[in-house]
Amino acid sequence: MSPLDRVENLRPLSRGYWDVVLEGVEPGATYRIRLEGSLERPDPASRYQPDGVDGPSEVIHPHFGWSDTEWRGRPLEQYVLYELHVGTFTSEGTFEAIIPHLPYLSGLGVTMLELMPVAQFPGARNWGYDGVFPFAVQNSYGGPIGLKRLVNACHQAGLGVTLDVVYNHLGPEGNYLSDFGPYFTDRYRTPWGSAVNFDGADSDEVRRYFIENALCWLADYHIDALRLDAVHTIFDNSARPFLEELGVAVHGFAEKNGRPCYVIPESDLNDPRLVRSKDCGGFGLDAVWNDGFHHSLRVLLTGERNGYYRDYGELSQLEKAYREGFVYSGEYSQFRRRRYGSSSVDLPASKLVVFSQNHDQVGNRMLGDRLTTLVSLESLKLAAAAVLLSPFLPLLFMGEEYGERAPFLHFVSHSDPQLIEAVRRGRKEEFASFAWQGQTPDPQDVGTFLRSKLDHQLRDLEPHAVLRAFYAELLRLRRNNAALANLSKDHMKTHVLEDERTLLVRRWTVSQDLFFALCFSDSAARCELPVPDGRWHKLLDSSSAAWLGPGESAPQVVESSGNAAVCLNPEAVVLYQKEA
Repeated sequence: MSPLDRVENLRPLSRGYWDVVLEGVEPGATYRIRLEGSLERPDPASRYQPDGVDGPSEVIHPHFGWSDTEWRGRPLEQYVLYELHVGTFTSEGTFEAIIPHLPYLSGLGVTMLELMPVAQFPGARNWGYDGVFPFAVQNSYGGPIGLKRLVNACHQAGLGVTLDVVYNHLGPEGNYLSDFGPYFTDRYRTPWGSAVNFDGADSDEVRRYFIENALCWLADYHIDALRLDAVHTIFDNSARPFLEELGVAVHGFAEKNGRPCYVIPESDLNDPRLVRSKDCGGFGLDAVWNDGFHHSLRVLLTGERNGYYRDYGELSQLEKAYREGFVYSGEYSQFRRRRYGSSSVDLPASKLVVFSQNHDQVGNRMLGDRLTTLVSLESLKLAAAAVLLSPFLPLLFMGEEYGERAPFLHFVSHSDPQLIEAVRRGRKEEFASFAWQGQTPDPQDVGTFLRSKLDHQLRDLEPHAVLRAFYAELLRLRRNNAALANLSKDHMKTHVLEDERTLLVRRWTVSQDLFFALCFSDSAARCELPVPDGRWHKLLDSSSAAWLGPGESAPQVVESSGNAAVCLNPEAVVLYQKEA
């Protein structure tokens, strides 16, 4: 190690903090913290690690020429989330390379970019969930300036930004946080190692560390919402849970700064308390991912029943997902071998996020295969309609709107041979319950990463261009029709036609009445749909030749006297509006 230019002593404060004020330190200066003896570490609250997780921390200038002063955020009900991974969304794999694509996303009807984690991780290739410096922006993506430029450009384009943050664990390589204090506990275990200490001795300061991190993203980077990774692995038995405290801090920041900021956890517990108000015994967070909607829809489309998909396959489950939210609300789960979940019937629709694909449901398949490579074009359109015509907050996974064919594989760039081998072994073990055939791609191989990059040229070729236009039309209908824009389960009725494998969903407001039918049958179905009396005009038919379908079989106008007779093609969706 080269001699240090300057050594300064920190003075101890109360409750484990240390402090020093330095003069003459300019942006660009690098530094480390020397602990007892000769152990030197990067700053655990480092804002930038230009040389990676083992290099020194760098002082950055807080000033940035923001031009988003007119941006006032979006209400949650307007969220159309587009989840993307910075490293694979473009060939360059940087924040700034995303900016030229913003007009396309805005024109599609997206309102919110959701960035997978960008906190500093080891190497240049990672999903982001191995981050070890929560405050530092990944150097290979473009660092702090690159992220600020992207957020600034998003706001100028009318797009908000949601950031995926990981508070349930830190990655294994470059994780020096325990050298600075009791940030972890052995009383609990996560799938990724020791759990964060949110409820033991000295946990007040651990909580403060992560809450300050959340506020840093909102204040310094103008982020609009935080998606919390896997909160079911945040173990906390305190009377005032960390998640509740985090929500209070974020909402307090929003109120003080005059723009909405939201907290959207991911959880596989089907626990409505996450988003119930504190007055009703909840944590007061804003929305939660609903995996059951995805699982129900995917099994209906693919017939796959391996792993956790064994719990799904009934059309009535998708109907329940529309009517209530969580599919499992206390029923026995064959996969979990126990009762699972609690009822979400009282939750507003705007508190549930639904999707047909996301990074987990694609990337945690052995071959990272998307729906595009598993089902027909008709099924892809059916999946899009099921999500985008629902009363919930929709999320798209990058490239799904045009049928991207590149896989999204699991990739890392660790430096420790033993860790690399452990990741390889862990991936194979994770796939055991699915009994997938073939060779697991090597996560460490750079080719695995490169194979996962999007091919944006596809979106202008057929049939991809038509699928993209279909998504845009669904989003236009959702935005411009009051009955679809109104995210209410109270103004919705559902009905299952089991023999016809068709789900009917009616949605209405005072000014508009709509219904759509989702046909999951592999043969044509003649349906008697129970809809109110009146004359109904067709607004959308996925079977239309304009959408490269087999040709419309459903009539342009139907007359109902309590039932409407409609012929549906296999894997079709039709949308009707009642004549005023």
